Amino acid sequence: MANFQGNRINPSRFSKGQIKFHIIALPLSIFMITPILFVICNAFKPLGELFRFPPRIFVYNPTLDNFKNLMEMAGNTGIPMSRYFLNSLIVTGLTVVLNLIITIMAAYVFSKKKFKLSGALWEINQLALMFVATAVAIPRYLVIVKIGAYNTWFAHILPLIAVPVGLFLVKQFVDGIPDALIEAAVVDGAGDIRILRSIIIPLAKPALATTVVLTFQAVWMNAETSNNYITNESLRTFTYYVAALGVNTQMSAQGMMAAANMIWFLPNLIIFIAMQSKVMNTMASSGIK
Repeated sequence: MANFQGNRINPSRFSKGQIKFHIIALPLSIFMITPILFVICNAFKPLGELFRFPPRIFVYNPTLDNFKNLMEMAGNTGIPMSRYFLNSLIVTGLTVVLNLIITIMAAYVFSKKKFKLSGALWEINQLALMFVATAVAIPRYLVIVKIGAYNTWFAHILPLIAVPVGLFLVKQFVDGIPDALIEAAVVDGAGDIRILRSIIIPLAKPALATTVVLTFQAVWMNAETSNNYITNESLRTFTYYVAALGVNTQMSAQGMMAAANMIWFLPNLIIFIAMQSKVMNTMASSGIK
């Protein structure tokens, strides 16, 4: 009976009962995908179509001139655009990996270990959720300068190496892992590293995937570090380059800006599509708890 009811709720084949859901979902899907199409099409529009009024979503006379001009513009500064893009990939990759390691270890400790000041330290993490980057800009700058990280790769990584909301979500998942499972592993002689590798990480994969998405977006879209902590042009990121293009008020720069925005946006879209199912599982579980 349970299977029959489950099939009625989530049928494997199309049925008439699904029509009402498609009537609602289809217009919403079109509405939500329109901005994505607009960003992609804008990158291939000639200037005449970019400044057309009223604007059109789709491109009628596609051109690659925007990308060619973007490459030439970066070359004129002495630093190729590929360098900015590579910097972003390196910084984002390192930050995401280090953040994952720190997050899963901290979530395990806060959830399953009892030690002094654990409650106070967890409250500090919760308090950190309230602060935006602007509110801590000066303390961050002072820390970066004092530790000698100014104008280095580490200046990109340190400010974003920990994401409080990611730790919160992962701890929620780890809280749901039965203590008896961990106790059994300890009886079998497993240490903390093996418990993390064999139990915590496999069971917390949805939350970790969500943390990857949140951290990737925070790092990839961050121009603050390049503006505040970096003076060496060869260490700056692609987001900084896109922001610098946005300051250019020349009409010809708008085509380059459209091409840069598409290049900047696509990695965010790709990583979210790749991990969307696990992200949805995380949100559902957090809501239930």
